[in-house]
Amino acid sequence: MSSSRRLRILSIAHPAISRDAARLRYHQLAARHDVDLHLVVPAEWKQFGRTIVADPSDCVNLTLHILPIRLPHVGPMNWYLHYYPGLRSVLRDVAADVVHLWEEPWSIVALQALVLKKRAALVIEVDQNILKRLPPPFEAIRKRVLRDTDHVLSRSPDATAVVRARGYVGPVSPIGYGIDQAVFTPGAGQGSENRGALRIGYVGRLVEEKGLDDALNALARTVTPVSLAVMGEGPHESRLRQRVDELGLSGRVTFQGWGPPVSVAAFLRTIDALVLLTRTTDAVREQFGRVIVEAQACGVPVIGSQSGAIPAVVGDGGWIVPERDPANLGRLLDHLAADRTQLRAKSISAPLNVESRFTNDVVADALASACKAAAASNRFSEG
Repeated sequence: MSSSRRLRILSIAHPAISRDAARLRYHQLAARHDVDLHLVVPAEWKQFGRTIVADPSDCVNLTLHILPIRLPHVGPMNWYLHYYPGLRSVLRDVAADVVHLWEEPWSIVALQALVLKKRAALVIEVDQNILKRLPPPFEAIRKRVLRDTDHVLSRSPDATAVVRARGYVGPVSPIGYGIDQAVFTPGAGQGSENRGALRIGYVGRLVEEKGLDDALNALARTVTPVSLAVMGEGPHESRLRQRVDELGLSGRVTFQGWGPPVSVAAFLRTIDALVLLTRTTDAVREQFGRVIVEAQACGVPVIGSQSGAIPAVVGDGGWIVPERDPANLGRLLDHLAADRTQLRAKSISAPLNVESRFTNDVVADALASACKAAAASNRFSEG
């Protein structure tokens, strides 16, 4: 590629279907003077029982391609069978220097991009952090895609270990999630010293693996009237409500449904600490925990379990407790309720953790650096 023109990047990313979900990082990348950015997203996406329709572009520097997909959600493979019938023509017209995939390497769309990309370098972003052999043909697809990938962007050391174990030998760079700093901000007069009893909260899917049962059992053990506010929906909700009644916590636990990001931010500003107590299983290990950085950006520290990436993401902005250990969690809650000094200190550290590691600027820099390195090392580049 000639050094006199901008690096042309085409990113294929179903998570960027909406501005609220993940598109802001592309706005930051597109604003760079040395990048010509194209983004491919599905026209519709089905996830967790909801249908999401692609938002139009509101970024003048970003060329958005909204394409129909086939096989959006089929059987146990969920989202990994989809592909874009119109991708060939987009790749031909864009003539990208780098194709970036925010899709796992065993997905059909990853294979489709690999086959159609021609001379472009390939950068792939990975989250999967549990090593397991995939059923045919997905294991073969993963090995083929990783063999021809020029650079990997990895969400965690565990995700890096997975691609290394499956044959990838090239360079790896870390990448986190960015958050909308215009939405997730501390509130005026926010602080635990301005509230009564300690109030913890949870935002996310209501499934057994997220460990909310441990939070309820911990509340039942506290000597102080700690309360829990839950924002989310999922199949485990009825069992959680039943458990609240069994433990006599009906006056201390509240539930509310999903909301848009502005509602999530408003909810987070009403709590003293967020809990994310994911339980590691053969099939589940926390890959990142985006709500961690959303809470921290609001000045809310996080109490996380030891599952997967949680300790690394929480950093200095909270506390880590053992998985499935309500007694340990209960003691921590009593300690924080009795002495708010640690809460105040962690409330200061939390947004600093986000500012240094998890803004959209930081994520865009990681994307740009990886794509430049891939283009420079690409054996098909023009030099």
